[in-house]
Amino acid sequence: MVAGEIFIAALIQVLLEKLMSRDLLDFARHEGIHKELKKWSTTLEMIQAVLSVAEEKQLTSKSVKLWLDDLRDLAYDTEDMLEKLFTELLRRKIENLHQAISSEVWSFIPTCGTGFGNLMFNFVWEINETTRRLEGISQRKDSLGLNDIDGSMMEWKRPPSSSFPDGPMIGRDVYKRKIVKLLLRSQQSNLKFDVVGIVGMSGVGKTTLAELVFKDDAMKHFDIKVWVSVSDDFNYVRLTKAILKSIKLESDTDEEFHKLQEHLSKILVDNKFLIVLDDVRNTKNDLHDLWLTFQSPFRAGAPGSKIIVTTREVDVAKAMGAVRNYTLECVSDDDCWNAFVQHAFFIRNTSEVPNLGSLRKKIIAKCNGLPLAARTLGGLLHCREINEWEDILNDKSWTLSDQSNILPLLRLSYHYLPSHLKRCFAYCSVLPEDYEFEEKQLILLWMAEGLIQQPEGRRQIEDLGREYFRELLSRSFFQKSRKDESKYVMHELMNDLAQWVAGEICFRLEDKLDCDNQCRTFEKARHSSYIKAGLDGIQRLGDFSKFKHLRTFLPLAQSYSYNEHGFLSDNVTFHVIPKLQYLRVLSLKGYCIVNLPDSIGELKLLRYLDLSHTNIISLPESITSIYNLQTLLLECCNDLGELPTGMKNLTNLRHLNNSSQYSLKGMPPYLGKLTNLQTLPNFLVGKDSGFSGVGELGSLLHLRGTLRIARLENVNGAKDAAMANLAGKNGIDALQLDWYKGEITDIDVLEMLQPPRMLKELTLIRYGGLKFPSWMGNPSLANMVLIRLEDCKGCRFLPPLGQLVSLKELIIKRMSGVESIGSEFYGEGCLNPFPLLETISFENMENWKEWFPVETNNGMEGFPQLKELVVRSCRKLKGKLPHIPSTLSKLVVDDCPELVVSIPRNQMLCELDIENCKEAVYEDEADIMSLRSINISPAAEFQYQAEGFMQGLRRLKDLKVYSCEGMSFLWHDELQQLTCLRHLIIDDSSLQHPTLDGEETRQVELWLPTKLETLELRKCDNLVKVPEGLHLTLLQELHIYECPSLISFPESGLPSSLQVLKIEHCKNLISLVHEEEYSNCAATCLESLVIRNCPSLKSISSANGSLPARFKHLSIRYCPTLQCLSWGKLPDNLRKLEIYDCDNLICLSSSCELPEALESFQIWSCNRLESLKATLPKSLKSLLICNCGQLKWITDRFDGNNCLQYIYIKWCKDLRSLPEGLHHLINLGTLIIEKCEKLVSFPQGGCQLQT
Repeated sequence: MVAGEIFIAALIQVLLEKLMSRDLLDFARHEGIHKELKKWSTTLEMIQAVLSVAEEKQLTSKSVKLWLDDLRDLAYDTEDMLEKLFTELLRRKIENLHQAISSEVWSFIPTCGTGFGNLMFNFVWEINETTRRLEGISQRKDSLGLNDIDGSMMEWKRPPSSSFPDGPMIGRDVYKRKIVKLLLRSQQSNLKFDVVGIVGMSGVGKTTLAELVFKDDAMKHFDIKVWVSVSDDFNYVRLTKAILKSIKLESDTDEEFHKLQEHLSKILVDNKFLIVLDDVRNTKNDLHDLWLTFQSPFRAGAPGSKIIVTTREVDVAKAMGAVRNYTLECVSDDDCWNAFVQHAFFIRNTSEVPNLGSLRKKIIAKCNGLPLAARTLGGLLHCREINEWEDILNDKSWTLSDQSNILPLLRLSYHYLPSHLKRCFAYCSVLPEDYEFEEKQLILLWMAEGLIQQPEGRRQIEDLGREYFRELLSRSFFQKSRKDESKYVMHELMNDLAQWVAGEICFRLEDKLDCDNQCRTFEKARHSSYIKAGLDGIQRLGDFSKFKHLRTFLPLAQSYSYNEHGFLSDNVTFHVIPKLQYLRVLSLKGYCIVNLPDSIGELKLLRYLDLSHTNIISLPESITSIYNLQTLLLECCNDLGELPTGMKNLTNLRHLNNSSQYSLKGMPPYLGKLTNLQTLPNFLVGKDSGFSGVGELGSLLHLRGTLRIARLENVNGAKDAAMANLAGKNGIDALQLDWYKGEITDIDVLEMLQPPRMLKELTLIRYGGLKFPSWMGNPSLANMVLIRLEDCKGCRFLPPLGQLVSLKELIIKRMSGVESIGSEFYGEGCLNPFPLLETISFENMENWKEWFPVETNNGMEGFPQLKELVVRSCRKLKGKLPHIPSTLSKLVVDDCPELVVSIPRNQMLCELDIENCKEAVYEDEADIMSLRSINISPAAEFQYQAEGFMQGLRRLKDLKVYSCEGMSFLWHDELQQLTCLRHLIIDDSSLQHPTLDGEETRQVELWLPTKLETLELRKCDNLVKVPEGLHLTLLQELHIYECPSLISFPESGLPSSLQVLKIEHCKNLISLVHEEEYSNCAATCLESLVIRNCPSLKSISSANGSLPARFKHLSIRYCPTLQCLSWGKLPDNLRKLEIYDCDNLICLSSSCELPEALESFQIWSCNRLESLKATLPKSLKSLLICNCGQLKWITDRFDGNNCLQYIYIKWCKDLRSLPEGLHHLINLGTLIIEKCEKLVSFPQGGCQLQT
């Protein structure tokens, strides 16, 4: 078996089945081409008979290999031809149906004006050419001595279970214990972190061992844990972004590397972290230098931080400064056998395995001590009878050698896949290494490519695809992602195998293309993918028009991307893509495209179209002539107002994903004709005949997953609702029923919208009836796990939801008709209401007054499994909460001024949030050591219960205190006891220190815990200056809100660690930095300053004052007296500058210079500004100027601004000209100029914008 092994047996079988189609044969007879198609069948059957021989001979015969290559290409071309015939057949059926001709006796005669004569002429020519090529390949078969034989590859037997055996890792326990022990030690290097290497060959288990260590309970010792896949490209920008994303923090994808590093440093500062860098390689021999650049932020972490590196080469670990390397050798024979048994027999007790004699030794020998090999061989033999194992173990493929570096076992495992799975796996070569994919995503792509054929009977093709996927998973061709359990990845070796078997049929844009082989690649490639860039234009993608037979156009997002958006040139959309007439898969996901060309309708073979996350406004009507379309993805297309009226033509459509899309006015008419639909998450009921009514859902019997029915006020009565037949749609898991404006008559409609019994989630929004339907709370809905009721304002009583035995989450909002909750809610006579409920939330229940506890005769309290209780804005609710079970971990009570809240005796409670309640009662006996976050606001009697309260809060990390007299004890030495406190918010005008000056100020400062990272001061009316000294050496963020007496900042400066300062609604603040404060303020690490709504602010700094040198971000909004940002010089490192609504601003700085490092500049509503009076820095990427009414000119010219990508100018009524040199902006991607009345022309050459 050599590179690019042919997997055409399944394709030949598919072609033969299509050639036997009754409809195709009738069509062929009518058009006089049936004799040619008969020849095709005969020739393909003879070829099929010798494929097994050819597959064996190609291992030793180059001529046979070339014959198989040509046969593969011819088979693909033949399939394309047949697809054209089937498409024409489908077109005629649909158009004849429109003419009301019986579907049983339909005409082959084409409608007028279709140009069918020319079409059939081309078909006949192509058919004859295909016949000639088939005859030629058959003759070559004979000359190569490929003769028919009896027998074929062993029949594939489906295993009794397709679940993947997630057994324990075998043979690495000692390594695991050693590594865990090392990770828990203090650092051994002179840095704050140590690098630990796990070294070994591919498949030996490096990643699996690292994962076991990573998931070990002892690793809770670390504050931050991150897993990053590295692979071939040690791109430190990509890796830094990946770490930030793993921590789930937003970041601008266009940020420069130094900004990303600063962001990461800020996050890691004084946090003990564990980072796994998986599969690091040294492909360019410059790893040491790259590592030195990359690892800088790690020095900010707490001592004892660790980095695990998995790699094939010990030199890689050494280059990264590993203090210890663990080299994994092959596992022992016994361990290898145990791993094999787990996957071959799906059992873990080897004593249950039958005695296999000499087979055991052969199996162990074939695995070579590699766990991956043991798992893969186990998966291969699992679906075979034991008497067949000997043949596989003696297969000659074990001893073949070639240049591919593919493990013989992996090649053999692929070789013994059934042919239909071979094609499915080979298609995965379009996926980049470490790319995470979803099961459904891959199945839909397989379907579009024709790799899964419609099964017989009622079984759906998606179910068969799921079976294929699970089989490949069970054989270790796929594995679960370590970062997202809902996704999958391929092991690097499997990815190599997929590319090897696919050979020339797959082309990835990132792969280097040999100039000598370009023409061959354009001729042979059928599938292509690439990683999207920020701007993809004709220069990058122009060559795609040369691919003669391309079936897949699949741009993919980087795994670390925070968002998927990018720009695609119109030249690609309108001129390149329409030329790809054989496309089955077209994805434009995440591109900022607004429309598609009408010529998209010429892609007649297209089955999969993904326009998700685009700015598409409308779809061309021509799309409704793509009769083969199976999947249309429109997720998050929030500008799309309506779908084409001819959607009813797309009778093959199975998946129409319009989720997270709320701009649609309705569904196109006759949607019920799309009877194959399975996915339709969003159905909007139309108001008139131009849209589909809810009754159209009745014929959509195969719907699955989530269904939201909106605009239910447009339903034409109960009869119309009954036609939807929701109860018969057992595939629906989640149902949302949504009215825009509810009416009293809604009860009749809702009664008829009874959901299926298998439903798991139900949401009702703006239902207007006076009572809930009879089916609500019915115990027959035994699978219901979540219910949301929102804005159902007419109902006075809640339904008996306590009877739903599987319910886990209940959310009730804005039910203004409800005044009491009691037995009707629990279920009359229900002995154990809400047995599994974990979360219950009541919000904005404006008339709710009483909550009666559960009353049962068996002593049950109700809510035995409750973990989270939230009660918000229920202002009339009186008395106490019902019994709170010991399982509760989160209690939130907010804006319930008549409610008394008892802090429960609960060892599980982690989060406590009590705001604006009548009373908060703390019981001395309560065990609250588990609390991590507290938010307490006014509660008059808290002070009397608070003695000893602080003793239970030693592990507290977050504390919010709002004007609570009962918490006044905090302003003494009690607060310092909270040694774990990291985030503190004080919103307290009762902080009674007359001027907060002198000795008292220092005392307030001293009472703060020294490890604070974030401090917010709100509504401190007497605060004139920020307290002196603030010796909080870890403080990173300081926020000051609504402190009306604040004038300036302390002469002694701010904490040196401070990075972010936000000041809002401080009406007397005049300036931030004075001359005498220059040295202290300039010495801080401050990077970001945000000032908003400070009406007295005149400048940020005085003439001799200065902002900190590391200053990167400045944002000022709503400061009407501000005249100049700085009477000195703006910081050299400033990268982002935002100025909004500063009516008196006349200049940016007295130096008339903008910082050379500036990348983003936004200025809005500064009506006295006449000019920027500065040269735009060469680093500038984005320029936005809006509503500056007196702005006459921006700058003289664009001079060397090659970084500028985005210009937006709007509502500048006095602007007369644009800077010269506009056409020299070689990277400008977006230029928007609106409502600038006096701007009459572009500068010379300004319209010649190539980008």
